Amino acid sequence: MSEAARGLAGRARPFGLWERMLAIRYLRARRSQGGVGLISVISFIGITLAVATLIIVMSVMNGFRSELLSRILGFQGHVYVTGGVLDGPARDLAAARILKVPGVIQAAPIIEAQAIAVGPSQITGALVRGIRPSDLRGTTLVSGNITKGDLKGFGVGDYGGDVVVVGERLAQTLGVAPGDTVSLISPSGGATAFGGTPLQKAYTVGATFSVGMSQYDQAYIYMPLSQAQLFFGREDTADAIEVRVADPDNAAKMKAAINTAAGPAALVTDWAQRDSSYWGALQVERVVMRLILMLLVAIAAMNIISGLVMLVKNKGRDIAILRTIGAGQGSILRIFFMAGASVGVLGTLAGLTIGSLFCVYIGPIQGAVEWVTGQAVFSSDVYYLSRVPAKVDWAEVGVIVSWALGMSFLATLPPALRASKIDPVEALRYE
Repeated sequence: MSEAARGLAGRARPFGLWERMLAIRYLRARRSQGGVGLISVISFIGITLAVATLIIVMSVMNGFRSELLSRILGFQGHVYVTGGVLDGPARDLAAARILKVPGVIQAAPIIEAQAIAVGPSQITGALVRGIRPSDLRGTTLVSGNITKGDLKGFGVGDYGGDVVVVGERLAQTLGVAPGDTVSLISPSGGATAFGGTPLQKAYTVGATFSVGMSQYDQAYIYMPLSQAQLFFGREDTADAIEVRVADPDNAAKMKAAINTAAGPAALVTDWAQRDSSYWGALQVERVVMRLILMLLVAIAAMNIISGLVMLVKNKGRDIAILRTIGAGQGSILRIFFMAGASVGVLGTLAGLTIGSLFCVYIGPIQGAVEWVTGQAVFSSDVYYLSRVPAKVDWAEVGVIVSWALGMSFLATLPPALRASKIDPVEALRYE
């Protein structure tokens, strides 16, 4: 290199053009020229697959939680009020006061009890939920997913009438459809001098619903609240006041206001307390899965070390020449750092693209796989959902990308530092 070029190298700013050109040249060099193209390709593929897998798995887990949360909390309540406010007129007054609390959108007294359902083709257990007709129509997850029939006759007649709404899978099991008759047997509906006795009564199926979760579609029957009180011998009481709020994540914060509105005799719990073990297990599984997959990203990034160590060894003579013509240790460090880090950056960007596109088009991908294999890859009987859910959390994607880049840069530093400390005299001694 001429004196002018040597002076330019000495005055070049960090990560300048000549450093970038050398880094690219070393990375693209053929094996016969001392390059490590195959190892670089393997490192690139490993990081790409690891990042894409991490994004896809975490997005599916986020989607699974979101779908379960929206369906469970769309079917069940967010806050439950029990205690001494459930008897007689006090119940309706408490529900009216709760409904005035800011953020509350529904306060529905309910009865929930087990019964035996008898149809033309099957006898099976069922969960009967007694609810006011207006509250059922306000439960949009049910009223908005009526598959057959309608809600016109629900709640019409003495004690709420004899029309019930049945889950679609349960109706198929029983062999009934809207207009047919289903018999329900209450284990303790009739009160006698010797205690409760089973009570059997025939009801007309007014409609069937499907909320997309088999645990609800194959188990639940909706009955007017007044009829449920009569059928199950509850007189003028209810099991709970089921409260729905605008934001379920704020349910715990709203318990105090709801308790004040319900009265001192009320006991208030939220959805997280009622299913604490389930949601806790789901959260732990999510955290553990993230940690495991982040370790896979780290392992994939470690492949950069082997490739860069070989590159430094093969380019020892070049490093010595660069040092003798004026390149400093910092320049050598940056050259090999860019050579290794570029593999991690490109692999991370490719993984981000593949993972994001996979999540966006996961529905068509699932359909194509099922068409090719002829089998359902996501059975609703097992997972409660009819499709693979995916919800991309871009904040979490940012963490994943930052982790992948950080591990790539960290893996690049040791061999780059080693290259910068090569003594040019020793490197050229046997040349």
